[in-house]
Amino acid sequence: MPLELSHDRAVILIRQSAFERGGLSRQAIDERYGLTDDEFRVEDGLVALGPLPSEDMLPELIADLEESGLTYFDDFFELSGNWPEWLSIYVRGSKGRGT
Repeated sequence: MPLELSHDRAVILIRQSAFERGGLSRQAIDERYGLTDDEFRVEDGLVALGPLPSEDMLPELIADLEESGLTYFDDFFELSGNWPEWLSIYVRGSKGRGT
């Protein structure tokens, strides 16, 4: 099932296989960034972190992901949430593509 993204706050999308390969855990991310259940979602091979409570945490989160061995664009991607509220955007992971 596709995940709906917020139009007014950033979200980080991570391939689930990369998330697992990087040794990341939900518990560690929740502790570091204080994300709620609605801000940490997993669906169809995709991990969505956000909408982030603050834009200020975005650079630190990206740096943490890169330090875990993940590569921006290939393993994870940031969507700014900078689109009009009349537009709904849904995402899901593509099966069989670089998993």
